[in-house]
Amino acid sequence: MAGKLLMGKKELARSYVMERVRAGEMTLKAASVQLRVSYRQVRRIHTRYREEGAAGLAHRNQGKRSNNRIAEEIKERAVLAYRQRYEDFGPTFAAEKLCEHEGIRVSPETLRHWLIAEGVWRRKRRSNPYRSRRDRRECFGQLIQFDGSHHDWFEGRRGKCCLMNIVDDATGRSLSALYEQETTEAAMRVLTLWINTYGIPQAVYCDHKNAFVCNREPSVEEQLAGIEPESHFEKACGKLGIQVIAANSPQAKGRVERNHGVYQDRFVKELRLAGISSIGEANLFLEQTYLPAINAKFSHPAACSEDAHVPLGDVDLQDIMCFEERRCVSRDFVVSFQRRVFQILPDSRPLPRPGDKVTVKVRLDKTLELYFQGKKLCFQEINKTTKKEVA
Repeated sequence: MAGKLLMGKKELARSYVMERVRAGEMTLKAASVQLRVSYRQVRRIHTRYREEGAAGLAHRNQGKRSNNRIAEEIKERAVLAYRQRYEDFGPTFAAEKLCEHEGIRVSPETLRHWLIAEGVWRRKRRSNPYRSRRDRRECFGQLIQFDGSHHDWFEGRRGKCCLMNIVDDATGRSLSALYEQETTEAAMRVLTLWINTYGIPQAVYCDHKNAFVCNREPSVEEQLAGIEPESHFEKACGKLGIQVIAANSPQAKGRVERNHGVYQDRFVKELRLAGISSIGEANLFLEQTYLPAINAKFSHPAACSEDAHVPLGDVDLQDIMCFEERRCVSRDFVVSFQRRVFQILPDSRPLPRPGDKVTVKVRLDKTLELYFQGKKLCFQEINKTTKKEVA
């Protein structure tokens, strides 16, 4: 409305003080102290108030267009590009992609205001129940959180698959890979990637899924021996000195759960922009492009600079990240395993006797070995058509 004077708290305070100065209740020196400005500045304010009244206290640029205002043409280009390519992106991610692919530099907050004004974006509010906060571990490698995320990562360009994701508790550093399903083999492969990259962590925080921990009751043999049943993943971690901690709720391992949200928002869109539709290409993109960028952006230094990882040294991970089963030797020195029959050869040392238990070890590359008392046995697979020595 014409003639309407807009005054903020600062202008109102100055008006009150200047009115007291004009009435002789306060000196300019006292006014400068109360308004927290210099004596010369308060003289200027008093002069403008005396000549123009309260209107003289308003800022001269009030109602004028800012000299730093972004051109309307850039705003139209940004909103149009958002509608065409980034409509399901949040303002922060969209601002990054506008700068990267469109050459439009705009802050996420400015873009957010534009999108809200155009009616093309709306904040999604979620109410969460109260939960007490658990402080991060102090050192990198003290605890890693491990989980799988089932999602339509390729947006229908292929079937759904699972992202096996590891997040360090202290730094937020992430490492992940896509697999068809959330299996023990997938968990072992991703943990192997982490160990080869950073070293052996002290503990793994995971959920109660069979891919990570054993949920069955102990067998009679295990009860007599006084041991708790372990999954293949737990056995491998035990050999490396890694403590496996099973969380009782998704919120307990909230860092990796929230990290899934980042992947489901950003990684899906990155795959779309890159035109990737296969797991092999996606894992290569993860390794070479996405993970270095996402870790540089979201990870942060640990509270303690000491690295808690243990160096791998001469340990053969292939010999540890494997599946182990115990089988009984028959009277003709034969071992049966998964509908396959293996003949133990007489030159094995030590040679197990009938009734002894041997360990069948299946590596991740599907090679199979037999062990007795920690020594590798010589054997051959018995087949209806051929006999092939594999040891």
